[in-house]
Amino acid sequence: MAVLDLKRKLAILSDAAKYDASCASSGGSKRDSSNGKGVGSTDGGMGICHAYAPDGRCISLLKILLTNFCTYDCVYCVNRVSSNVPRARFSVQEVVDLTLGFYKRNYIEGLFLSSGIIKSPDYTMEQLVLVAKTLREVHDFRGYIHLKVIPEASPALVNEAGLYADRVSINIELPKDESLVQFAPEKDLGDIKKAMGAVRLSQDASKDKAIKARAPKFAPAGQSTQMIVGADGASDGQILRRSESLYGAYKLRRVYYSAFSPIPDSSSKLPLSKPPLIREHRLYQADWLMRFYGFERAEIIGEGEDLDLAIDPKLAWALRNRGEFPVDLNVADRERLLRVPGLGVKAVDRMLDVRRFKQLRLEDVKRLTRGLEKLKPFIVTADWTPGPLTDRIDLRDRLAPKPEQLSLF
Repeated sequence: MAVLDLKRKLAILSDAAKYDASCASSGGSKRDSSNGKGVGSTDGGMGICHAYAPDGRCISLLKILLTNFCTYDCVYCVNRVSSNVPRARFSVQEVVDLTLGFYKRNYIEGLFLSSGIIKSPDYTMEQLVLVAKTLREVHDFRGYIHLKVIPEASPALVNEAGLYADRVSINIELPKDESLVQFAPEKDLGDIKKAMGAVRLSQDASKDKAIKARAPKFAPAGQSTQMIVGADGASDGQILRRSESLYGAYKLRRVYYSAFSPIPDSSSKLPLSKPPLIREHRLYQADWLMRFYGFERAEIIGEGEDLDLAIDPKLAWALRNRGEFPVDLNVADRERLLRVPGLGVKAVDRMLDVRRFKQLRLEDVKRLTRGLEKLKPFIVTADWTPGPLTDRIDLRDRLAPKPEQLSLF
């Protein structure tokens, strides 16, 4: 019976955790037990929940809540106190045992652990930290750990979480200040920002060369957050402006965008249907442009605007700025090459390497990229010039992908 109870808990608390998108293990410290010491590693295996690192690696995690009981009543959350859903709670030892059991069977590479608020923020945070501390100190667990930080918890507990976890995340949830007040009355934006700031300060301190010898690594994979898309009517421009601010102020490793999903017994304040998933995808593409392609948010979108769902944001920018094109692939610098629709970071770096030995021709571009037709209106090579193609009135319609085609540029 005890085994069945544990399975039931796992079913409830893994399902309840699926709404949190801020879950990836890129950037964790390399630890392994191949020398016979410790348990597990940060590499390998298939598992329960799959996340993807920036380099494309698929990472398996045990993704669960400590409990889906919660004293908060956030209207967008299926686990809110007023929600009529099955409830369950793991003990600290049950989470430890589950993690070790799955790990030793090579089902997972690590643990993503969050929780509803029980008793108080400090009590909840103490329980989350105790799981990580037990895994690390008692069982010498070398795998990846991602802990969700409760913003209202004491700074000492937030700091302790970062000492045991590879990554911590503090969800801001909604892009507009007034939305947080309306939809999550128990949450305080000041507390969220204060917690994010404390994590950044601890990370900076652990990296400071003057004290590096004394300071342990603090959340080496950084901190992340999540914003819900389509719950509060915020525009894409407002969402990305919030992301831009968070990246700048707190050095976040990643902002995750989670399309709002209607929940049972939902408030009349919420929309009746979820936004198209392509909107979430376009936000990730725009986010990628800001983090890796040198774009400012204002270049991509105005604050009150929404992204074009039919085409990716880099192509949309190029069509608005046709005077910047065509770009000569044989002479343009890296920054300018990264602005060409259809050219990703790896393709640009390969082109720069090839350019050292020969002039790029159209056949070279075709070999180094995925979609030559998308590129041709915007580039010049040793044997190609687009002529009037760049300025065609119907260029957008010609380049718009089919609805089922989703890719990063």
